[in-house]
Amino acid sequence: MQGGFVDAGSSWAADGNRAQGGLHLSARGTASKPIRHGRLKTVGPLAGIAAFLAIVFAIVVVSGGSVAAVAVLNVASEVKTGIHLTHVGGKTAAPFTSVGAIEGGVNLLLTGTDTRTNQGGSFSTKAELAGSSGAGNNDVTMLMHIAQDHKSVTVVSFPRDMMVAIPKCGTRSATSSAMINSTLARGGLSCVVLTAESLTGLQINYAAEISFDGVTAMSDAVGGVSVCIATPINDKYTGLNLAAGQQTLVGAQALAFLRTRHGVDDGSDLARISNQQVFLSALARKVTSGGVLSNPLTLYSLAQAAVHNMTPSDTLTNPTTLVSIALALKDVGLGNMVFLQYPTISDPANPNRVVAQKSAASVLNAALIADHPIQLTGTLGRAATVASGTTTPATPSAGTSGAPDTVASDAVALPSSVTGQTAAEQTCTKGNG
Repeated sequence: MQGGFVDAGSSWAADGNRAQGGLHLSARGTASKPIRHGRLKTVGPLAGIAAFLAIVFAIVVVSGGSVAAVAVLNVASEVKTGIHLTHVGGKTAAPFTSVGAIEGGVNLLLTGTDTRTNQGGSFSTKAELAGSSGAGNNDVTMLMHIAQDHKSVTVVSFPRDMMVAIPKCGTRSATSSAMINSTLARGGLSCVVLTAESLTGLQINYAAEISFDGVTAMSDAVGGVSVCIATPINDKYTGLNLAAGQQTLVGAQALAFLRTRHGVDDGSDLARISNQQVFLSALARKVTSGGVLSNPLTLYSLAQAAVHNMTPSDTLTNPTTLVSIALALKDVGLGNMVFLQYPTISDPANPNRVVAQKSAASVLNAALIADHPIQLTGTLGRAATVASGTTTPATPSAGTSGAPDTVASDAVALPSSVTGQTAAEQTCTKGNG
């Protein structure tokens, strides 16, 4: 088990130019007892990542992409001007424009801001609106890696309180140690990409920033997501109260579920990450079902919700690119979609923060760079538990709900300290009730 953390308790100034049009981005390429966050009124992030993943998954259409093309092209004029990304050594990546599945692999970073600016529709109380403003904190940062052969997908969640080295971002000097969730405010989406590239060694050609309202709109568009609750969730900070059992989450309730920290397990950010993995795996199963993929109205609603609530890199502004990335996922089985938390341990200098667990992080980074499939050997995250009748990723075998569809010969078995699950894994959230 890895340590939890206390809230930073402050909002970062929005000194990076947050792009709505043409911002230039620079980019490069032991267990402890859990500690609860301090109970501040500014509660955690959205998991707006769900919104973007939903549209990516949903564009995978059975009928050769034609329905998706219509749905996405109809909202093409609404896509915001993108943010330009440059990478290590001045490299740049041109937007992908060909029709069909994108060639080769994809590294796509998704970040959710906790800003309340222009997000009144997602909150019912003044207390909930009294949070970060401007750019806000990137309290959710996820990296999606699609393998070059399009047979596996890995989604890595970076804990918001992880202390990392942050490179020079715009006018801000480099720092040897700061919370990763400060990068959006330090230098916009470009700074988040820059930091993730430095941490993993990958070049990340695609990125998007998503707001609170995106989660609400996206969950509405798919008609709700059914999640399993092992024990009741009661969170006075987000107003979320859920009984044990299967619960279908829509709109603001889905947002509250993704944001809740105090309501799950030990109240830590690491617990929240595993709670989000429960939701995302359920979302993947819902969106890849025939009912969603074959419904043009649902696809159009997903596309609209995505473009209205996301600021993309300029490599993502062409709707064809979204279709092409989605088509690369068409033949990835749910058992080969892996959601995991970047491996961390408690920070020796501050028990309320974490740092990368170097040995496990090195194995993960090397596997991603070499484009190998990932095999989990560890446990579920701390707020997740196995649903009745299924097995955990710790003992994967062919035919079980959490096992890969087929175990590739070049799959890299991650150290048991790395927690996570596959999209096929039937899991439930452990509430605080």
